[in-house]
Amino acid sequence: MLNLLGDFIGELRAAGIPVSMSEHVDAARAVGVIDLGNRSLVRATLAATLVKDGDHLPVFTTAFDVFFSIRSWDSAEAVMGDDEDEKGEREGSAGATGPGQARGQGGGGGTTMSAQELAELLYRALRDGDRDAMRLGAGEAVTRYSGMEPGRPVGGTYYLYRTLRNLELESLEQRLLGGSLQGRPDGLAERLARDEVMARIEQLKAEIEREIRERLVEDRGSKALAKSVRKPLPEDLDVMHANRDEMAQLERALRPLSRKLATRLARKRRRRRRGPVDLRHTVRRSLSTGGVPLDLRFKPPRPAKPEIFVIADVSGSVASFARFTLHLVHAISSQFSKVRSFVFVDGLDEVTRLFEGVEDPADAVARINAEADVIAFDGHSDYGRALVTFHDEYAKDLTKRSTVLILGDARNNYHQAHAEVLADLHYRAKSVYWLNPEPASYWNSGDSIMSQYAPYCNRVIECRTLRQLEAFVGELA
Repeated sequence: MLNLLGDFIGELRAAGIPVSMSEHVDAARAVGVIDLGNRSLVRATLAATLVKDGDHLPVFTTAFDVFFSIRSWDSAEAVMGDDEDEKGEREGSAGATGPGQARGQGGGGGTTMSAQELAELLYRALRDGDRDAMRLGAGEAVTRYSGMEPGRPVGGTYYLYRTLRNLELESLEQRLLGGSLQGRPDGLAERLARDEVMARIEQLKAEIEREIRERLVEDRGSKALAKSVRKPLPEDLDVMHANRDEMAQLERALRPLSRKLATRLARKRRRRRRGPVDLRHTVRRSLSTGGVPLDLRFKPPRPAKPEIFVIADVSGSVASFARFTLHLVHAISSQFSKVRSFVFVDGLDEVTRLFEGVEDPADAVARINAEADVIAFDGHSDYGRALVTFHDEYAKDLTKRSTVLILGDARNNYHQAHAEVLADLHYRAKSVYWLNPEPASYWNSGDSIMSQYAPYCNRVIECRTLRQLEAFVGELA
């Protein structure tokens, strides 16, 4: 059990969940005093000792299902007893496939039901909310429709797609909805019934996904499968390629991230209790002892807060990255002496006014698309024109306390680069940083002109995730 726990924690760390050595020890002690026959209790115990952020729970659950799969749990020597719920869970799973079908046989091989019988079983299970029947139907569906083959290097998503496509869940949903609405024509009842039906359909999908994962664990082993089904944490999601659900995760993760970062930076500033050595006071203090021992005196700390000028490309390709960066910078604006924000496509507009007096920066960011005047000609990104406009109108405001942040992929749609303008901005300001949300291997390919701008930046940073963005902003402040 301890070896299995060590492998499991290694997977959590590989996925990005921080697990310290003391937490590893706590988890080992905790599983030593609970009933290992109760799989649900083991899962809750490990979650309580190893997971510190609610957004990390989906990644934890996926890893747990792989390393502590029901079939491997059933055969583990560590299991000494059965809890009633888990016993039913294992019996349902075993009944779904049988020992000879553990790895699945495509084309209906090994199934004991016809397609009509399987459809009727799933309908009754969903209608009655029967979990055991749902597990049995999920196992039969995977055996009949997934086409799983031992040793085939195909991910579980492929098998899940094949199974769900053949089940025709839309017709099953309509049948369930029709049975639920008999004699209840009002709109509220229809909405409630539809929500209930969709919840049960999602439950069936989860059972099918779990059944596929169980069989893949048997075929490939836990460690190999864990790598292929590993899900990134919200802070490690690629912002530019996130889907709708992942964008929602990023939105939820951004607020606590900004609060944590602001608190950490404020604490860091408070700890700067000493300035540079005050040589005159040090010598005067040491006259009475001849300099032995030397009693150093320090000047009062005067931590300078930088002025931030953010210039963000908000065209379609990088709009999501710019939105998250503007949100984070303004959420911790108290750590800077001034924050001014500019957005552009082929025209440039200052949007600092949208953040003034707003409690939640997300509200101001949401207004940018509607209120910012960023289209001058064809609506395609033109970094050279945007830099020229910024230089003509705002370069006079830059000082040696100013830091310029440019957010974008430097894809200029083959317009003029005007790199000499960036050179002058670099001369006027304290520093210029370019945050590029594309992988570094993509820079200077196609219409990317990153190499023309890079010589006039203090640093060009690949910044694709919230974790990378947090690290950079923390250094900046």
